[in-house]
Amino acid sequence: MSKDQNTFMQRAIALADQGMQEGTGGPFGAVIVKNGEIIAEASNQVTSTNDPTAHAEIAAIRLACDKLGSFQLDDCILYTSCEPCPMCLGAIYWSRFKQVFYAATQEDAAAIGFDDQFIYDELEKPMKNRKIPFEQTERDQAVDIFKKWDAKSDRVDY
Repeated sequence: MSKDQNTFMQRAIALADQGMQEGTGGPFGAVIVKNGEIIAEASNQVTSTNDPTAHAEIAAIRLACDKLGSFQLDDCILYTSCEPCPMCLGAIYWSRFKQVFYAATQEDAAAIGFDDQFIYDELEKPMKNRKIPFEQTERDQAVDIFKKWDAKSDRVDY
């Protein structure tokens, strides 16, 4: 890891500590860098915003996309204080980051009560066997909207 990379990771870790100390959420921080410059940073804000999706990575992604005026971050690097959870991992792939650096592991997080293994386990199960019941309904109507999207000539693909 280069000196700059170390600096960016240290900032992500400092944000995790700051957010935790200020009571905004769990001990997680994230920094997004483009061309060697921090363009967005955030700490976990789940408990202060009552938003279960307000993880540090998600909050930073929202800020970066707003700043860049884009829904893609393909020229960006993410530094996060902990290995991303399944939700954040999905957002990272949808954002198309160039690279991700993380500090603590998912096992480290699980050791203090942030255990995401149950989500990974749920993904492996058929829908009918998941802890939260999933039931399909109104598929035809939803597929009609998909067909309209597919035929839309002015859509923005992503």
